[in-house]
Amino acid sequence: MTATSASTTSAGPAGVDVAQFADVTASDASLRRFLHGLPGVDQVGCEARAAGLGTRSIKTTAKAQALDLAIRMVDLTTLEGMDTPGKVRALASKAMRPDPADPTCPAAAAVCVYPDMVATAKDALGDSGVHVAAVATAFPSGRAALDIKLADTRDAVEAGADEIDMVIDRGAFLTGRYLQVFEEIVAVREACARPDGTAAHLKVIFETGELQTYDNVRRASWLAMMAGGDFIKTSTGKVQPAATLPVTLVMLEAVRDFRAQTGRMVGVKPAGGIRTAKDAIKYLVMVNEVVGQDWLDPDWFRFGASTLLNDLLMQRTKMTTGRYSGPDYFTLD
Repeated sequence: MTATSASTTSAGPAGVDVAQFADVTASDASLRRFLHGLPGVDQVGCEARAAGLGTRSIKTTAKAQALDLAIRMVDLTTLEGMDTPGKVRALASKAMRPDPADPTCPAAAAVCVYPDMVATAKDALGDSGVHVAAVATAFPSGRAALDIKLADTRDAVEAGADEIDMVIDRGAFLTGRYLQVFEEIVAVREACARPDGTAAHLKVIFETGELQTYDNVRRASWLAMMAGGDFIKTSTGKVQPAATLPVTLVMLEAVRDFRAQTGRMVGVKPAGGIRTAKDAIKYLVMVNEVVGQDWLDPDWFRFGASTLLNDLLMQRTKMTTGRYSGPDYFTLD
């Protein structure tokens, strides 16, 4: 891969260079050559390293800092057909003040909802600094015409979404139609643009449980980053397996290598199945070891979760008071 010269590049929403990979994305054949030319993932080595990192433990002050950081990284999520405005307002309240009894507890990163609930979430969160994320593009299946996906995205942005979580067309990806997937991500990113020239951040969901191999996860990661995604995200949370440590390791290595090659940072969001503080800390250890402290920030690493926050709060209370709160001490989401 060779980047084009600066004189031929152009910036799209959020200042992403849309021409940097023009030579790679000129055709399906060139894109296929590039993606299949990426180094293969050693499955045994990847899983062994992930398992080893998962055995690390941190104590006392470092653990307390990790719990607070993990809370700040949570995208508190409700994506059910029975969602109501009342439920979304309650979730927004919890995101702003996760532990009402402790004003030192940090706020969550975002509230993630369906597009029709964006306005409700935005109104409830006000100027708190907690973002509104909206799933779009026929989430979770991605099975819709492109014009419908783009309309879905624009509606969410117009309603005030700060972030858009889109799903790729796994059918297209798995049958090797990489350019179609690339162009769809580019189109959705352009639909994230606002009239003032800013843009909602775009998170690209792979549904790694359907991608079958770590090599496919690496290829999807590079495809999404070249198309201008601000974040790459493991899963919708609707398919198992969802987020795993080995899959996240592959994605972290991809963003590390992409930054080394292009100078651009891309965030990572594991989502689905992360339920305990112990699990969250394993991911934070992995982030620190694989990509470093630059990514230990809610701007660059998130947890997509609906139940994780309560366990983080219970562990935090234990460290603060010396005793566990009851399981019903915090609201259920």
